[in-house]
Amino acid sequence: MAKGLVKFDEEKCKGCELCVSVCPVKIIKLHEMNINSKGYRSACVEEKDKCIGCANCAVICPDGAISVYLEEGGDSRD
Repeated sequence: MAKGLVKFDEEKCKGCELCVSVCPVKIIKLHEMNINSKGYRSACVEEKDKCIGCANCAVICPDGAISVYLEEGGDSRD
């Protein structure tokens, strides 16, 4: 299975939790303590090693705050 790397632009994130709702492996959550300059708790990944690189989170993000990369040597096929 592919391994992915999710990057969040914390300043763009408004904490809408759409990414949380579409993550098939349930590893995205909102920061409990960190608040960006606009006053929002941004999203983050709890267990980075469990990301499968599906990019559902990046596709649904209305603010373009998420980028997903496949790790070197990753295979996007199951």
